[in-house]
Amino acid sequence: MTLPPAAVPVVAGLFGLLLGSFLNVCIFRLPRGVSVVWPASACGGCKRELRWFENIPVVSWVVLGARCARCKAPISIQYPLVEAVTAVLFVVVAAVTPVSPLLAARLIFVCALIVLFTIDLEHQILPNVITLPGIGVGLAFALLGPPGWRAALLGALLGGGLLYATAAGYYLLRKEEGLGMGDVKMLAMIGAFLGWQAVLLTLVLASFSGALIGLLLIALQRGSMKYALPFGTFLALGALVAMLAGQPIIDWYAGFY
Repeated sequence: MTLPPAAVPVVAGLFGLLLGSFLNVCIFRLPRGVSVVWPASACGGCKRELRWFENIPVVSWVVLGARCARCKAPISIQYPLVEAVTAVLFVVVAAVTPVSPLLAARLIFVCALIVLFTIDLEHQILPNVITLPGIGVGLAFALLGPPGWRAALLGALLGGGLLYATAAGYYLLRKEEGLGMGDVKMLAMIGAFLGWQAVLLTLVLASFSGALIGLLLIALQRGSMKYALPFGTFLALGALVAMLAGQPIIDWYAGFY
């Protein structure tokens, strides 16, 4: 059965809501080296296994009053936020992308970005289990549709190569690390999914937004010139913009020349 075009974003949003619950599991467990499939979800306080009706995305958090039903331990607002954001992004992507391999690729890409954004923001790490397979998945989908395998391969090489050269140059000059290899692998993954033009735009957007936040923190006396910002969070935001609005931005910039 073929869905009416208007129904595709709705179905995608519901699927995103459900998948957001699994992304929360990944966000919590991957930095801790714990399996994402076993054991079942449990309360972080009393360790009681959650019942099915305590795992309904967003709804359970609201009904339970953001607390465990047994021990009353608080449940982080991160859980419903991740679920809601996943649903919203799935709706947006499905609304602007035809039903095709490109839609599947973009939805998978969104999931990877959400997990990497949140983990890097909290732990300042970008797990290889997401970035490295992500490069392969992006290149595989490029064989079936945009951006095409040549642009995807060049994007992966250019994205990873540019950040690697930047990190190596910074280390040679300052004798300390300025960028982690996680950022390098993440940008290579972004290039594999989006192609070389979009990966350059992603890097520009991430660098600009990161610099603005860094200057704001310094102005508010919350950081210094050596304050380590989680660059992966800015790469994720830049990649979302590049995916959804990259071509108009590139065309607008090219109009100046």
